[in-house]
Amino acid sequence: MFTCTSVADTLVGSGCLCHRPDARIAMDRVATAFSRRGFLTGMAASLASLGSGAEAQGAPRAVPTEQPRPVLFTNIRLFDGVSPTLREGVQVLVAGSRIEAVHQGGVGPVEEAQTVDGAGCVLMPGLIDAHTHLIFSTVPLQQAMTADPNYLMLRAGRAAGEMLMRGFTSVRDVGGPVFGLKRAIDEGTIVGPRIWPAGAMISQTSGHGDFRTLHDLPRANSDPVHFTERIGAAAIADGTAEVLRRTREQLFLGASQIKVMAGGGVTSDHDPIDSTQYTEIELRAAVQAADDWNTYVTVHAYTPKAIKAAIRVGVRCIEHGHLADDEAAQLMAEKGVWWSLQPFLDDEDATPFPPGSSNRAAQVKILTGTDDAYRLAIQYKIKTAFGTDILFSAKVAARQGAQLAKLTRWYSPAELLCMATAGNAELLALSGPRSPYPGKLGVVEGGALADLLLVDGDPLTETALIAETKRIRLIMKNGQIYKNTL
Repeated sequence: MFTCTSVADTLVGSGCLCHRPDARIAMDRVATAFSRRGFLTGMAASLASLGSGAEAQGAPRAVPTEQPRPVLFTNIRLFDGVSPTLREGVQVLVAGSRIEAVHQGGVGPVEEAQTVDGAGCVLMPGLIDAHTHLIFSTVPLQQAMTADPNYLMLRAGRAAGEMLMRGFTSVRDVGGPVFGLKRAIDEGTIVGPRIWPAGAMISQTSGHGDFRTLHDLPRANSDPVHFTERIGAAAIADGTAEVLRRTREQLFLGASQIKVMAGGGVTSDHDPIDSTQYTEIELRAAVQAADDWNTYVTVHAYTPKAIKAAIRVGVRCIEHGHLADDEAAQLMAEKGVWWSLQPFLDDEDATPFPPGSSNRAAQVKILTGTDDAYRLAIQYKIKTAFGTDILFSAKVAARQGAQLAKLTRWYSPAELLCMATAGNAELLALSGPRSPYPGKLGVVEGGALADLLLVDGDPLTETALIAETKRIRLIMKNGQIYKNTL
């Protein structure tokens, strides 16, 4: 957009003055401004495309404006998130971000309200996924470990919009740099679910959150941190002092709960599945730091040894736990610890690790323990949460609702829907004052936050419909309608 003559012409007094030092400084400032404007414009276009470019997948075209008036849902059946049966003949009034009232019987027109005729659909609470990693849910592992963080964030923004369009209005993110993503959603820059962020996963050296290679060791005190630490995906901490610092850093950034790796895993290469990670003294340091902020620690753990060690120091939630035994399960029940379980099965949604690899061997152990884990959870009446833990696959991420439907293998439709709504909301409430969204979720009752779905069919008899996004006819989050195909 700028042209100039040669340096020689400038020196003899003709042509432009752009080669003078003071002129160059001024032009650099202008160019910077235009570059920033171009970046912001491009970013805005990219963010807008998260909706408009993916309509076929159910993403919204734009962030909706604030509802100008109350919304009255009529001609509906109601699943309230708690009762195992549907309620007939009710109307639900939403005002602002909350449910104002649930009326049994008709109340007639409400002044200035927008009436939504539900056409006999079932009104229910928005779904909640208690174990997500939004930054890494749809990108392959190699990209997640090496790609430009800006690219990862744009992919995560798109994933968040698609997640909302699958009916998941709230998620607990238990590892990843989602603080900026959460802020963009909360401010209305892009669309997505409510996020309870944990921030970086805190891991010991050679723990489940240590994604370094053999060439990265040994690390001297003066060495730069690994890529995964730089972007806020993981935090390597050894000893109580480092664990305290890394825990407090996540609280500083806005974590609603703390995630610590207490045992081996499947996707990482340098922590055997049977390993127990962190001493109880180290784990207790994280628990104390979280407790001082009136929130809690949840841990990644599969084995009985890791589970029991975590519970002994005051951890409030176990993620996975598929290798738990009766003693570990009984301890969870006695201490009122939450069990965040995932329906890991050796089916089309299982991560395809190479046959014969250590990852595949660890995966097989986990998969064969799933049925027993759910049996123990039911037998000991443990407070059980539903989560997906979808990683590195856009294909599997699109089947988030199908993951929930798999719970019919162990639960009745009413039980699993209560778990994914009111039950998971109770787990979110463990964050106490660190919860980013004050108010009651997971239920349809007066005063609760207005996160609602209208589904075409009866989810208490046909759970699979939750996986069919076309049958989710309306999606409301925080009193705003993001989808309406009625």
